[in-house]
Amino acid sequence: MRPPLPLLALLAALTLAACGGGAGTDRPNADATLLLDFTPNAAHAGIYSAVQRGFDAAEGVHLHVRVPGSSTDGIKLLLSGRTQFAVLDIHDLALAAEQGRDLVGVMALVQRPLAAVLTVPGVKTPRELEGRKVGVTGLPSDDAVLRSIVTGAGGSFNRVERVTIGFNAVPALLGGRVAGATAFWNVEGVALRAKRPGVHVFRVDDYGAPPYPELILCTSRATLREQPALVRATIRALVRGYGVTLHDPASSLTDEQERVAGLDRGELERQLDVLGPALVAPGGRVGELDPDVLARWARWEARFGIVKHPPDVARLFDTALVP
Repeated sequence: MRPPLPLLALLAALTLAACGGGAGTDRPNADATLLLDFTPNAAHAGIYSAVQRGFDAAEGVHLHVRVPGSSTDGIKLLLSGRTQFAVLDIHDLALAAEQGRDLVGVMALVQRPLAAVLTVPGVKTPRELEGRKVGVTGLPSDDAVLRSIVTGAGGSFNRVERVTIGFNAVPALLGGRVAGATAFWNVEGVALRAKRPGVHVFRVDDYGAPPYPELILCTSRATLREQPALVRATIRALVRGYGVTLHDPASSLTDEQERVAGLDRGELERQLDVLGPALVAPGGRVGELDPDVLARWARWEARFGIVKHPPDVARLFDTALVP
């Protein structure tokens, strides 16, 4: 794996120094469950470093990281209190809020959109997807991502033939079932390029979308109200964990492998190579939720039809919790 960018290493070192090696002043001395959004990958390395290195215990919280199953509903588990934290895609958070589910985003795990359209080598621009089959998972956000990318490249979204393929972008593209597919560039994009180097990866924020944070650490409003010390302690531990990911990526991936059996080291390294710069906000903070960035995202979210109205950013996120 390539060594970290010097700037990222410096920022991470500053983050670690700011957080220190000791506990915060509001130790909850409690257990908590954190549910991931997806199969463990490089985006989760900081979470595993926080647990493997005892940053959670140092802050007075014992985190139990759980991997979702095929039928796991993180939103329901948060609202029922069966999990205190869950990593959610920002679009799922917006949809949950529109449905009246009282959740709060408290920390960003990545600072850039991960959504993209992957295409076979012969499709050199998203505009060339007109008249071709493009695979989508069936999630509401897929159409928004595809529309933004195709129209941003000067094409007509209505001329794209969409087919539902579930979460099978890589096999569908390799098998020739589709000419393109919506997917995450940090996972499926990396896996596809390893198998077919000539493919193209078109990221949504290169075609009109604002640079919104894709993965958000969320909790219920009830948990935030009743256990604020638990929320703050968990955020402090994770900020320290992601500081390790930035400062010493190889060791952070080792932490993750120690906690999760069967992960492919080479694949994790390729994922983190492309993801690393997205783990820190432009201002240098790990985990930051920027109100201005979120306001631009909220307008885009409604404009492209994921939700009917722009989410209420001030209610949906607590932007003051990240140290």
